[in-house]
Amino acid sequence: MLHTLKPNPGSKKTSRRVGRGNGSGRGTTAGRGQKGQQSRTGKGRRLGFEGGQTPFLRRQPKLGGFKRPMKVISEVLNLDVLEAKVPAGAYDVSALTKLRIISGKNPVKLLGRGSVTKKFELKLQGASKSAKQAIEKAGGNVTIAKLLNC
Repeated sequence: MLHTLKPNPGSKKTSRRVGRGNGSGRGTTAGRGQKGQQSRTGKGRRLGFEGGQTPFLRRQPKLGGFKRPMKVISEVLNLDVLEAKVPAGAYDVSALTKLRIISGKNPVKLLGRGSVTKKFELKLQGASKSAKQAIEKAGGNVTIAKLLNC
């Protein structure tokens, strides 16, 4: 019955009542020790206080480095992904995006991880030498399209 439910033995613990007389064992200074900053009411120091030393956050440099405004982040496409997920044929970035091989948000660079046996005609923004050689060895071709924003 609901009115007979009780918490498990030992799961509820009464809080320690400090400052209730010396007979309790926690009287007089109530466990705070004698004098000093830690014994006062409203004690404690602000977050990050280091005893008067210049705090860590104020010792850090003010400026956070430099970010290249025209940095190009390429999307990576490897040969093993082409071999496994794409049938032979001619593809550009939009066709690979429709196949969900790439997201199509960034320029695409073909890299040489894996091997290729199918014939691919690819038009991408970049390719490594090893990837280009592997595609040409399989009878395909890689055309490098120029980036518009560079």
